[in-house]
Amino acid sequence: MSFFLDLRPMNRSATHVVTEFVLLGFPGCWEIQIFLFSLLLVVYILTLLGNGTIVCAVKWDPRLHTPMYFLLGNFAFLEIWYVSSTVPNMLVNILSKTKTISFSGCFLQFYFFFSLGTTECLFLAVMAYDRYLAICRPLHYPTIMTGRLCRMLVSVCWLIGFLGYPIPIFFISQLPFCGPNIIDHFLCDMDPLMALSCAPSPITEFIFYMQSSLVLFFTVMYILRSYTLLLRAVFKVPSAASRRKAFSTCGSHLTVVSLFYGTVMVMYVSPTYGIPTLMQKILTLIYSVMTPLFNPLIYSFRNKDMKLALKNVLFGMRLSQNS
Repeated sequence: MSFFLDLRPMNRSATHVVTEFVLLGFPGCWEIQIFLFSLLLVVYILTLLGNGTIVCAVKWDPRLHTPMYFLLGNFAFLEIWYVSSTVPNMLVNILSKTKTISFSGCFLQFYFFFSLGTTECLFLAVMAYDRYLAICRPLHYPTIMTGRLCRMLVSVCWLIGFLGYPIPIFFISQLPFCGPNIIDHFLCDMDPLMALSCAPSPITEFIFYMQSSLVLFFTVMYILRSYTLLLRAVFKVPSAASRRKAFSTCGSHLTVVSLFYGTVMVMYVSPTYGIPTLMQKILTLIYSVMTPLFNPLIYSFRNKDMKLALKNVLFGMRLSQNS
């Protein structure tokens, strides 16, 4: 990623070289900005604590050393980085008088935001595959979903997520930005950046959106297919208790999928030209900030093993502090 560190020289041919961007964020007086800062800070801390506790619970509790919880622990780890790609800069930006971000810093945020978001889509698809195997093929599940396969799937998710965007984002960064440099958003996103380029590149924009749309389409279609087969198998189970257990196990994942994909697809698949700027900001805030906050709550409240493990982790922390 060293090529992201000095992107500005390629724009020297422009009449006015943009060396930094201004992120307007959310409008409002100083009191509203302080309220937003306090709210985002609390959300960020709770997100780090919630997802960090899940990571620790999965690592320290032997009962959670199963493929499902291994994937959940890695997903929680991913959420920590995903929310950290946007919120710290948002907090600094709210208190800043200039609200600026450097040219390289803007594209670095752009890269990490989309790479981590793509990785999250792939993780959700892998977690759907795990639940499909566990319920539809329970006898073959231990031999198929081995620890080696889990580690390989997790590695593939990270690799595809981070190797898919360097080239298109690099070409976007080489477009001439000759002013203005004001982004009416709280992060460096595709639409605002392309709007600021004084020589738009429809091919580059098309390739980027096609790549993002394909990732969203194939992962969501795979998740829907997995859960269609899964629900068909669940309804064939004669025991009502077994059906409730299966629904409880899969309900958490479906809730997360609905919350994440519902907002992301509105932003990056459907046309955004008719959506007001404020609504685009709110939708982005939901899937980039609020979803990582809700995930620990959704998974822990609907899972007895996870609730017990989280209690053990928190109780162990209290004991260590008291000693």
